[in-house]
Amino acid sequence: MTEVPGATNPITLVDLIDRLSEPPQPAGVSMFPQTVGWAVLAVVVLSALTWLVLRRYRSWRVNAYRRVALAELEASGDDPVKIAGILRRVALVAWPREEVASLIGEDWLDFLDNTGGNGSFRHGPGKVLLQAPYQPIPKHPEPGLRTLAKNWVEHHSPQAGGN
Repeated sequence: MTEVPGATNPITLVDLIDRLSEPPQPAGVSMFPQTVGWAVLAVVVLSALTWLVLRRYRSWRVNAYRRVALAELEASGDDPVKIAGILRRVALVAWPREEVASLIGEDWLDFLDNTGGNGSFRHGPGKVLLQAPYQPIPKHPEPGLRTLAKNWVEHHSPQAGGN
């Protein structure tokens, strides 16, 4: 213990600790980027994300007719008459009316094959579409027709002139 001249009590370690002052608080860390590069990168990333979201939304809206047609196909069972009507409506939405509305018979099946049917309409289960809509009594279900129609609705590729 050290004696201070003129003091009656000696200075202890506890007294010295009590004389210490609190250190100042450090300045807060800024959450704002310190360089311009990070701000530019943030703008580029946000722009890209916005573009992707808008593109996805547009694609979702453009393909609304496909979702409706697929739901109708599920509800139609394997009825060739209903399936023929659904395929015709889908084609009228996706291609110009002048190009699709007048197609009948083999030309209609060729159109379906050329736009995504891969030959299965003319030479497969799709050939029933030639006669089914015109039969007075609904024909028995054609195996594989609904699957073929569903595949065409999902994968057909409208030309640039379509909607």
